[in-house]
Amino acid sequence: MSDVLAVLTTTDAAEKAEALARSAVEARVAACAQVSGPVTSVYRWEGAVETASEWQVLFKTAAERYEALEEHIRSHHDYDTPEIVATPVVRGSADYLAWVARESAG
Repeated sequence: MSDVLAVLTTTDAAEKAEALARSAVEARVAACAQVSGPVTSVYRWEGAVETASEWQVLFKTAAERYEALEEHIRSHHDYDTPEIVATPVVRGSADYLAWVARESAG
């Protein structure tokens, strides 16, 4: 098991997703981030089922940087309750995982 996480969030515009990705990498709370979309999200919000187009941002970071990345996302995100989901990377190229750890070190 590595000490790397893949952390997912979504936002409602490609420009916002790219700004989140860029700012997290610049702040060194993530080694890299990938933007994909649009995706169709269906969710319950304030008692109603909603459907919206969103863009996903998938960050790769060292596990020890998770709290800093979460705070960065929260402070740069315009959603009241942004999706922030971390998944451990259980296997991967040793060179890549070492690069993620090095580039997201605080």
